[in-house]
Order: sequence, then structure tokens, then C-alpha cells
Amino acid sequence: MLTPVVTYSFRLYVAGQTPRSLAAVANLRALCDTYLPGCHEIEVIDAAEQPDLAEEERILAIPIVIRTKPLPSFRVIGDLSDQARAAALLGLPEVGRSSPEGQAQ
Repeated sequence: MLTPVVTYSFRLYVAGQTPRSLAAVANLRALCDTYLPGCHEIEVIDAAEQPDLAEEERILAIPIVIRTKPLPSFRVIGDLSDQARAAALLGLPEVGRSSPEGQAQ
């Protein structure tokens, strides 16, 4: 029997087109392509353009990525340049696995 593919969803808050914001976007895309090929979605939100959303999510520092699916959610602040550390903090499966064992979905 095939194991169902878990889709991961991320919401990345940035502040404009700054070098740090652009790095965070690129690093999150690379992270997802490495750890979650074909089973992820990324929403990038500019907190300067949508301050209400940032306030609703209680965003205190930028850039920040929030893993919204699967539950539980995780938050990581920074540009995600340390890919292995960011993957661990976001609770991502090992490279080549579509779903972590024993994790709530």
C-alpha cells in the first residue's frame, strides 16, 4: 500500500525586497525543493504591504517562516541560510522521505 503524500504549507513574512527578504525566499524554496520535492506550497507575505495579517499572526521579527501544515505549526526567524538547522526547526522529514514517522498530521 502506498503511503499518502503529506503536503507541507509555509507562510513566509518578509519586509519588502531587501537582500535579507530575498535571501529568505530563495532559501525557503531551496529548502523545500531539497526536503519536500513536489509536496509543498509557499505563501510569501510582505508585512509592509499587509500589516493586518502580520499583526493577526503576531509577527514580531522578520523574516519569519511559519509551517502551517501539517500540524503542529512551527516558526523560524531568520533568512534560513543554515538549511539543515532550518529543516530540523521546521520539523521536516529526512531528505527523500515524504512523511515523518510518528509526527501528528
